[in-house]
Amino acid sequence: MFKNTPFEAIAKSMTESAPKFDLGTAQEAFRPLQDNLKAWANLAQNQAAQAQAAMMETVDAVKGAKDPQAAFEAFKTSSEAAVALFQKNLKDAVALSVIQFHGTIDAVQKAHPAGESFAPIAKGLKAAASTAESTLDAAMEKGASMAASVAPATKAKRAAK
Repeated sequence: MFKNTPFEAIAKSMTESAPKFDLGTAQEAFRPLQDNLKAWANLAQNQAAQAQAAMMETVDAVKGAKDPQAAFEAFKTSSEAAVALFQKNLKDAVALSVIQFHGTIDAVQKAHPAGESFAPIAKGLKAAASTAESTLDAAMEKGASMAASVAPATKAKRAAK
């Protein structure tokens, strides 16, 4: 029935393996993937709700502005809130990525035929991911503090340009 073509070899392998297939084992193998996707979906939904609430606050603040200076202040406040929200969302996404990376490394180490010999590599990979997360946090904090320290140009400086 089967010849030696790639398609037929795959078909033969599937036919021979089908009786050994265990749905419960397959579902258990995909559970971490499902959990990771669910965590990302929850994070995205939460971040979208926060962004929508911030946008509505800006709209309400601008609608309530009685003069151009009040509108400017509303936009300034909105911009500061948007930067803070972006920073928080990025931190949350990086934290989730690092947690999932650590989980993946743990799973690889558990499944590795010589898990104890893989342990130092796993430890190094986890440390590198955590260091990258800390570095990003520090860079964002420094950038936010630098942006907050910038003062707007005075009218005289703007007129001279």
